Amino acid sequence: MSLFSIADLHLSLAAEKPMDVFGPRWTDHAKKIEKNWRAIVTPEDTVVLPGDISWAMSLEEASADFAFLDALPGRKLIGKGNHDFWWSTMTKLNAFTAAHGFSTLRFLYNNAYEVEDYIVCGTRGWYIEERQQNAREGADYKKIVAREAARLRMSLAEAVRLRGERPTPILVYLHFPPAFRGFVCRELIDVLHEFSVRRVYFGHIHGVYNVPRTVEFEEILLTMISADFLNFVPMITMPCDF
Repeated sequence: MSLFSIADLHLSLAAEKPMDVFGPRWTDHAKKIEKNWRAIVTPEDTVVLPGDISWAMSLEEASADFAFLDALPGRKLIGKGNHDFWWSTMTKLNAFTAAHGFSTLRFLYNNAYEVEDYIVCGTRGWYIEERQQNAREGADYKKIVAREAARLRMSLAEAVRLRGERPTPILVYLHFPPAFRGFVCRELIDVLHEFSVRRVYFGHIHGVYNVPRTVEFEEILLTMISADFLNFVPMITMPCDF
């Protein structure tokens, strides 16, 4: 049993939303995802997908994309991204997946999961780029970041509870990077330090392929797992990383 990670699938199987406008790497990307996924992920594995899963605007519209994911091998832990407008309450998300028979889909939402030799938790995060902090209709940056920091703290508290006295590593998955190329979301970094988090995985960044997969920031290892950065191959998390 293994743990894999990949963000930003940007599926649109029920709507016309071509992704190759963002570069040739995105051509037929859903087919690439399926082929690569089936080549390495088994039914006993788990894949974490921290955000931007589907372009759908509602849960019902997302059903084709959810069916695509559910049919792939392994259990999936899904987080929220800035384009996941279908996202709802945990009660509604669970009811929707149950009603449609999507048995392999779970959601990262103020909670944590014990997966293989790890504890997995996380939240969406928020923009770190100053020019985008109020990108959507004058969004209140401070209020949103405070909310995301509170959600991260809740999920980490649950992770600590699940871990108990064991030395099990806690892995944090965010959609937005908490630090990238000089920009820092200090509120989230402070929460990570509060819980002595060592490993963080993030997506959101696209079209940037000439950077290291993992960088260290204030003793936190930040790993980019955007789908196009990984060339649409789910990345395995290895015990030797720790």
